[in-house]
Amino acid sequence: MRILLISTSYPRDKSDWRGVFMRHLVFSLARIPDLKLRVWAPPGDLPEQATMAASPTDRQWLKRLMAAGGISHLMRSGGWRSWGAPIRLLRMIGASYRENADVDLYHINWLQCALPLPANGKPALISVLGNDMLLLKLPLVRHLLRRVMKQRKVVICPNAEWMQAPLHAAFGDLAAIQPVSFGIDPSWFAVERSPHDVCPPYRWIVVSRLTADKLGSLFSWSKNFFGDGSRELHLFGPMQEDIQVPSWIHYHGSATPEQLAKEWFAHACGLITLSRHAEGRPQVMLEAMAAGLPIIASNLQAHASILVDGETGKLCGSVEEFGAALRTLEDDQANQRLGNAAKRWVVREIGTWDDCAERYMQIYRLLLGVT
Repeated sequence: MRILLISTSYPRDKSDWRGVFMRHLVFSLARIPDLKLRVWAPPGDLPEQATMAASPTDRQWLKRLMAAGGISHLMRSGGWRSWGAPIRLLRMIGASYRENADVDLYHINWLQCALPLPANGKPALISVLGNDMLLLKLPLVRHLLRRVMKQRKVVICPNAEWMQAPLHAAFGDLAAIQPVSFGIDPSWFAVERSPHDVCPPYRWIVVSRLTADKLGSLFSWSKNFFGDGSRELHLFGPMQEDIQVPSWIHYHGSATPEQLAKEWFAHACGLITLSRHAEGRPQVMLEAMAAGLPIIASNLQAHASILVDGETGKLCGSVEEFGAALRTLEDDQANQRLGNAAKRWVVREIGTWDDCAERYMQIYRLLLGVT
């Protein structure tokens, strides 16, 4: 089975936080026997069983794109490159489709990467993240996607169930809509937390790209509860907008998954995410849950699809609810109860990246009529 996997993000090495989930997916797919994987993506470490499909020129351009924050960030930041970059990107992806005409199936990450699909009838699996839902609001995009889908068998795979209904409304007459959850690296399941970590000063962590939408109400709500020495708020993530971080927040910049797992998740009271950003199924939340780390989250649909309020985490829609959630999870017994319940849910519902790869493999077989 020959698969061409298309992705506009990929980490350059093990220390790179950007697109880490794509590296996990590629390595897991490559471990499946009888699957020949070609990867069109920015340059980075590939498993021996996979081959790089991007040309040297493409790789250099994609490398610069990653350094600029990726195509979504470039579009949000505006400027002349926000229009020129997507056009060039689609041209390169279209050329890759044509140059790999002998593959059996396309595995396409993100809806926009399906726009230049050739009229050759080859089936496609299209994975969808939360940002893709914003893409559908742009003029003509839905029409153009429907045109390429009419020519082939398609399964659209959002990484969260909440996207299933709007995707079915847009494409359900042309494609099957099958949610597929991403996996979790085993290192997160191996994190061991101690009840002694839930003690003053309570150490809370936030892992997020620093944009206004991703941070949401974090600064305005937290200022009422942090800064007096009883609690610490530690923020990790790349600065992608001009954000002024308050002095009472410990800002550490970007951190690798290994640093977070070994140095922070094991000894934190919990994870906070007050994002108002369009989310699919936030990977950092799943990783925290796999580590048994309780979560306080804004009451977004994406967050509510993961957390059951009061059972596997705390959802909040106001500063008062946020403060109550902090106090609840600073009780050792409540902290352990919700953290353990979250871990059990992730083990049961999500599993590892090998589990994720097998979910995709089942869809490959369906699209190709292979039993």
